[in-house]
Amino acid sequence: MPDGRAGMVVVAGIDALRADLGRLFVVVGVFDGLHLGHLYLLGRLCEEAERRDARPAVITFDHHPDEILTGAAPPLLCDPDERLERLAGAGVEVTVVQHFDVALRMTEFDEFIRRIAAGTSLAGFLMTPDSAFGHERRGTPEAVAALGNAMGYEVAVIPSLDLNGRPVRSGEIRSDIAAGDLAGAARLLGRPYAVVGEGRPTAGGEVRLVFPMPVALPPAGEYPVSIDAGGSSATRGTAAVGADGRVTVTGGPLGPGRRRIVFG
Repeated sequence: MPDGRAGMVVVAGIDALRADLGRLFVVVGVFDGLHLGHLYLLGRLCEEAERRDARPAVITFDHHPDEILTGAAPPLLCDPDERLERLAGAGVEVTVVQHFDVALRMTEFDEFIRRIAAGTSLAGFLMTPDSAFGHERRGTPEAVAALGNAMGYEVAVIPSLDLNGRPVRSGEIRSDIAAGDLAGAARLLGRPYAVVGEGRPTAGGEVRLVFPMPVALPPAGEYPVSIDAGGSSATRGTAAVGADGRVTVTGGPLGPGRRRIVFG
């Protein structure tokens, strides 16, 4: 896992953007999992930003938009703090964590963009052909580019990443994990799958993991894992996933505290 945030600036919402952050070239997305498709996108973001003498910037959300859009968010693939660390490790210099609520859902894409431009110099957006944002996803690449002609920013459109003919998407990874195909999930992530939770010791000498938000878990069973409790090195252990979604860990430190459990 990347060490820290490498100097990346984290901004609490687009309305907190400010001029001293510099000229920004932006991509908007959830970035759950920071998988190979995201890393490809962020690599291109850095290239396109440098070409425009701008800083690579990400606008993401404090929770999954589907919680508002459909009433149920999918289980997370990446701890929110780890997501920020991985964004920094990918070269992102500014990350805006935007609160997603009903008001934002109803915000038209042009208003969203004007709010960004009101706070900082906007060099443009990186998008894929099927990406869109704003109310009813009206902010398509074509619509965002048309507004850019009037506002003076550019839009770069790049294809999404496929791996051996399979799209690299968070939904595909969730499907692999739910089916118990952790190797398949690891191929799309570019690393073994892991979850982060708060450890709570049990009377039976195990540690139960508690997650602040639902996380993607494999089917019920026992899995070999590496346990990182913030020490100098990880220890080997076993994670038991219950049919009720509870996760208990044996083999690591028994005290309370944050743990990162790597499957495999």
